Amino acid sequence: MSDNFALIELPVVLSAASNLTLIDWGVIAGYFLIMAGVVAWSSRRQNSTADYFLAGRNVGWFVIGTSLFASNIGSEHIVGLAGQGAVSGLAMAHYELHAWIMIMLAWFFVPFYYRTGVYTVPEFLELRFGPTSRWILSVVSLVAYVFTKVSVTVYAGAVVFSALLPDTFGSPAAAFWIGAIATVLLTGLYTVFGGLRAVLFTDAAQALILLIGSICITFIGLKQLGGWEELRVMAKANADAFALWRPIDDPDFPWLGILIGSPIVGIWYWCTDQYIVQRTLSAKNLRNARRGALWGGVLKVWPVFIFLIPGLIGWALHSKGLIAIPTKTLIDGGTGLDGDKVFPTLVTTLLPVGLRGLVVAGLLAALMSSLSSLFNSAASLFTIDIYQKLRPGRSEQHLVRVGRIATLVVVVAGLAWIPVMARISGGGLYEYLQSVQGYLAPPITAVFVLGLLWPRMNSPAAVVGLTFGFALGLGKTIVQAVYGSGAGKISSPALLAWIGDANFLYFSSALFAICLLVIVVTTLCTRAPDPERVRGLTWGARSEADVREIRESWTPVDVVMTVAILGLVLGIYLYFTFWLSY
Repeated sequence: MSDNFALIELPVVLSAASNLTLIDWGVIAGYFLIMAGVVAWSSRRQNSTADYFLAGRNVGWFVIGTSLFASNIGSEHIVGLAGQGAVSGLAMAHYELHAWIMIMLAWFFVPFYYRTGVYTVPEFLELRFGPTSRWILSVVSLVAYVFTKVSVTVYAGAVVFSALLPDTFGSPAAAFWIGAIATVLLTGLYTVFGGLRAVLFTDAAQALILLIGSICITFIGLKQLGGWEELRVMAKANADAFALWRPIDDPDFPWLGILIGSPIVGIWYWCTDQYIVQRTLSAKNLRNARRGALWGGVLKVWPVFIFLIPGLIGWALHSKGLIAIPTKTLIDGGTGLDGDKVFPTLVTTLLPVGLRGLVVAGLLAALMSSLSSLFNSAASLFTIDIYQKLRPGRSEQHLVRVGRIATLVVVVAGLAWIPVMARISGGGLYEYLQSVQGYLAPPITAVFVLGLLWPRMNSPAAVVGLTFGFALGLGKTIVQAVYGSGAGKISSPALLAWIGDANFLYFSSALFAICLLVIVVTTLCTRAPDPERVRGLTWGARSEADVREIRESWTPVDVVMTVAILGLVLGIYLYFTFWLSY
């Protein structure tokens, strides 16, 4: 057996600074050549906004579902989830079990979006509530992309570069920024030229690479550790730290906050965010749109095993002295594992030559799939919802050019936000992402859910709900960055410090309740909308023809996929609820 493969068998401490070999670089280069071919093939027709932003509305369900999975599972997801698995165990598994929310997307939201023929989610909001709400959601979504998507995704990719190639560019810091800029430029090139069609088809290929690489990490890590039972025994000895459900006063993941707060973020992300919904809008018909969302739900449950569990394996290997994961200074002044370095360390210390290159290619694929999806969605929002409203009558080719320029602006803003984001993300990359989204999601979720269920809800209520909710969420984000008990933060006055330290799940739940109350009170205090204005745009105002068309679009296959998703989610919840107790 060669020395490379002996790494899998021998319990030795390996350095996390291992560099890639020529074979690894060859694998990575081969991957990029294949992706370049896919982009060249898929970018042949980009003559209209429908081609560029929605892939000509002619995409099948398998590609849609796979793209949903790949767009969601970016490098920030892999790096962040593995880090949370090592630091806090299974607490973040709840977010990966949001596959049940994709059932809501498929059966409840998609029929409204698809049948109206909109390009963007804010465009649908204008149909339901008028132009003001569309403007608010469009602008806030673009700003949020900078805060929660571009910066986090680029940051995670740069962390991978600095861990894999710490000395290649002189220092880890140099590798960090060179990696960040290089990945953005590479991704931007194929997104700008290929549009959504290039994004969708490269996502399908990238998802396969991603699954293969992550499964290899899980399998080899368990083999090195001594098997699943050894992992369970070690986790059981630290049950308080690695349990799925935490006490109600847990500072990070209280069970009540998880039950209420995380679905609020999930509904916003999976059912109302342009970044996700745009894929279903590209379907060739309603049946493919629904089935694509369900296929994405089937894939969504697996990150628990291929990203979160590897992080837990990394902690176990580090605890047994089999690998060395870098540490960092914690908020309370102590030291602990640097969660954002866990997955890169597993790649560089466990995998043999060649396979290591494949997994690195998977990480790059994840980074690029998320960024490309984001870039195209941001371009869609700006071009369709903002620029076209300000400059009506422009040609299709002109609008495509504007979308490409908008992409570049979002990229630059995201790079500029990275230093600020690193300050806020004291609890870890993935927790930062969830916390900021937890402040953004409640008003959007409240407006869409009530707007689709309650025909009485009117335009003033939507505008007030969005504005008030976003103001409170932004206030919490600013306070959290400046005030609190952590190192480098201001602890006086005590009220602001308390708000800064307030658990993001409880704050999200409270903000959602406040938004619901504000919307209901405003609706009841203002005039009801014209029934014709909301016809076909709410659950209770659909015509018999609409209902019949929707029913005729689903088949037994859709029902089977729905049951499969619910069964997988329930099974995983039951197993991991009790896995530390027997």
